[in-house]
Amino acid sequence: MSTPTKPMKTSGRPVRALALLAVIIFGLLATALIQGATSVRLGLDLRGGTSVTLQPRASNDSNKVTSEAIDQAVSIIRQRVNSLGVAESEVTAQGSGANRQIVISVPGDSGRRVVDLVGQTAELRFRQVLAESAALGGTSASAATPVGGVSAEVNARFAALDCTNPANLQGSGADSPSDVIVACARSGASKYILAPAEVLGRQVSKASAGIDQQGTSAWYVMLTFNGEGTSAFGALTSRVTTLPSPQNQVAIVLDGLVVSAPVINEAIPSGNAQITGSFSQVEANDLANVLKYGALPLAFDRGEVQQVSPTLGADQLEAGLLAGALGIGLVFIFSLLYYRALGLVTVGSLLIAGLLLYLIFLVLGGAIGFTLTLAGIAGAIVAIGITADSFIVFFERIRDEAREGRSLRSAVESGWARARHTIIVADMVSILSAVLLYFFAVGGVRGFALTLGITTLIDLIVVFIFTKPLVTLIAKTKFFSSGHPLSGFSAKSIGKSNPASPLEA
Repeated sequence: MSTPTKPMKTSGRPVRALALLAVIIFGLLATALIQGATSVRLGLDLRGGTSVTLQPRASNDSNKVTSEAIDQAVSIIRQRVNSLGVAESEVTAQGSGANRQIVISVPGDSGRRVVDLVGQTAELRFRQVLAESAALGGTSASAATPVGGVSAEVNARFAALDCTNPANLQGSGADSPSDVIVACARSGASKYILAPAEVLGRQVSKASAGIDQQGTSAWYVMLTFNGEGTSAFGALTSRVTTLPSPQNQVAIVLDGLVVSAPVINEAIPSGNAQITGSFSQVEANDLANVLKYGALPLAFDRGEVQQVSPTLGADQLEAGLLAGALGIGLVFIFSLLYYRALGLVTVGSLLIAGLLLYLIFLVLGGAIGFTLTLAGIAGAIVAIGITADSFIVFFERIRDEAREGRSLRSAVESGWARARHTIIVADMVSILSAVLLYFFAVGGVRGFALTLGITTLIDLIVVFIFTKPLVTLIAKTKFFSSGHPLSGFSAKSIGKSNPASPLEA
């Protein structure tokens, strides 16, 4: 005789939940197609990439090559790479003492731009212009009238400087801020004598790229100074406004080259400045990114840029993927043998979770340059166990409720009410672990943590808007509600003491 039970009110609208899932899948697919992302980007260990070696060069007594300076440079370069959204890149120091080098490896064949960018010293200085002339040097130069306070040696170097020579347009960042220097414009069109620097890059607290939407639609970089920089920049712009040309210009010098030298018409006490110079959007964003994290403590000579092979062979990758496929296959087989037809819900849920994971990888690859490594694959496979646990907890709760005499439809709702708390707590523990690993680890461990966290979030989405609604719908069918031997809800399957008792209300 069945135990009387209180009817359980059906929660949620299963069809609406399944429709929401369809919208999510369609949205991710549409985003991937708009981005042009047709395949998942693979990391260094799976497909190789671009590598370059930076050899430190001591520019003066204050910039000696030390282990501390190398470590600081590694940290700054790693921040620059991360800010560009280039995932799973490697920035390491090799060697010992003064012979240490920095090796930058970027996944794929598009790393040359990144390598060019991160190797910049990014030493930013604001200097008053003392003299300006045409780009040619030597006998072709039209030397400027010597400026008071400028030595004959500086004037001689200025006259000889040929800014049409590509060698003089490389930039070095080796100039001392307290020196009067000669420098070329970044474009090579002009050359300058510049006063000692009065505002330095370390006094910049924020940098961002912007576009002039009301004028020429040109890209620029907006700088915000800290308190010290605001005072210094205000004093500099106030002092030069009354001077004759070209001394009323302030040159913005990056790595020894003049990016722009605007005329200052009025004092600028606000602590904000703009760097213009015919930038493209990419150039403006790149410059803002390198300025955010300060200048490198050393100048570097760039070695040969090379293509590097995958660190894992094809056989190793295939073996790892085969192991993952076998694991998933065993989960499928166990689910079908133990849960019978109900196991198809597990299979379908895992397939939906796999589809969502793949689409998210595509979207992240197009949006932030996410790349998948073997460690990331391992994180996804580990999370499959977490996903399977969610289904087992839910299904066993349903069986417990049915064993106590509830109808299947009632058992699904009461079992879900009890199971979802356990599922949420278990998944949140995994997500918290993934977050901690991501922020406190480096290298491949971060890739493992990221995919672990993403896959666990997908588990929550799938179990709430696919597994639960689907079980609610199938519980209304006669095949399941009548306790068919192959349904997974037969009296024998749930361990019911009275095998003859049906599951229907």
